[in-house]
Amino acid sequence: MILTTSQALLTIAVVAAATILTRVLPFVIFPGGKKTPKFITYLGTVLPFAIIGMLIVYCFKSVSVTVWSHGIPELIAGVFVVAIHKWKHNLLLSIGGGTLLYMILVQAIF
Repeated sequence: MILTTSQALLTIAVVAAATILTRVLPFVIFPGGKKTPKFITYLGTVLPFAIIGMLIVYCFKSVSVTVWSHGIPELIAGVFVVAIHKWKHNLLLSIGGGTLLYMILVQAIF
């Protein structure tokens, strides 16, 4: 599907507006001098762990134990991500390194 010029400009405008809105809205709703509600503070503490749990389930949901390699590349890369994050405490390094290791394992070894 090819967009016309007006459709492309409208799409860009909507994406830009949504991006700006998601960046500005928290500062409008919770200004600097106002106390943040307890519910929002609670969500800020529990949501990161829930999201990581969801990502782990998503990453391992299609691993089959009946197919050759039986999830070995996924397991090795997962252990690597945890180990490198515990060692360096660098999110970019652990995720990028785990992805790179996984791709090397499935493309060259398994």
